Amino acid sequence: MNTIKNFFKDETGLELSEYAVAAALITLAVVATVGALGTQVGAAINALKNKIVTT
Repeated sequence: MNTIKNFFKDETGLELSEYAVAAALITLAVVATVGALGTQVGAAINALKNKIVTT
């Protein structure tokens, strides 16, 4: 428990492991966003394709 308290009280600069965790979280957020956006773009393209084919 003291280790956790010391971790949150530590105000020194970020260490490499903390940068790695931050980078991993940012990467996950970007991948999730691009995946969701890609799905929406794909649906929009399919809707346009269907309108072109049916008219």
